[in-house]
Amino acid sequence: MAEPQFLEVGKTPIAYRRREGRAPGLVWLGGYRSDMLGTKAETLSDWAAAAGHAFLRFDYSGHGESGGAFVDGTISTWLGESLAAFRQLTEGPQVLVGSSMGGWIALRLVQELRKAGEGGRVAGMVLLAPAPDFTAELIEPALTRKQTRELAERGYFEEKSAYSPEPNIYTSALIEDGRANRVMTGPIDTHCPVHVLQGMADPDVPHTHALKLVSLLPADDVTLSLIPDGDHRLSRPQDLELLVRAVEGVIAQSGAHAP
Repeated sequence: MAEPQFLEVGKTPIAYRRREGRAPGLVWLGGYRSDMLGTKAETLSDWAAAAGHAFLRFDYSGHGESGGAFVDGTISTWLGESLAAFRQLTEGPQVLVGSSMGGWIALRLVQELRKAGEGGRVAGMVLLAPAPDFTAELIEPALTRKQTRELAERGYFEEKSAYSPEPNIYTSALIEDGRANRVMTGPIDTHCPVHVLQGMADPDVPHTHALKLVSLLPADDVTLSLIPDGDHRLSRPQDLELLVRAVEGVIAQSGAHAP
């Protein structure tokens, strides 16, 4: 495994690994508290190497090998880092692959690129167990009195994680900033093909959330694959095979395939 390189965003070193290759490239956008060395990102790296496509993955601040404190992160912070990485480390059309919170980042990334006249650089999107607006849609409605009190008094609350011995930490800044970054408030125009992979046995992001997202995307550009026994990670061999097929399909749909 090659050592990561670093991109300075503000004063924070953002760790990344980049593989050169043909267009369209792939950009991996990880989930909340995940990193670029997870099973799905590694699978895509191997696929990109075999298929000859460019591939970029990186860690948000406070994640993995990047600098910064996790508790200082917000959607706006991680979106800004993603925009910087996209603009400085990729060329030509790209397929965004967003997992969980990375799906939210991907959708916001498209919005910001379109505002800047750069929307044409996104050739397609593959979203795994996407969690757009999860702070407002999934966390806030489920807050207990104790958690609400801790947010007000301490500025954060902790919750046991099913994936790490360390608890998940949700700050008031993350939740407040999440409201300013909502995307599921009306039709979402991505102007590119989108494939959503969602497990129906996902305990963290219910499949109804994916159904709501799909209802806001243009019907002629979106494919939804529901996996009856799939969990939130979607990292089993059969899930990874679906991921690769989804990426290949979106590339074929995009028309951005370079010889």
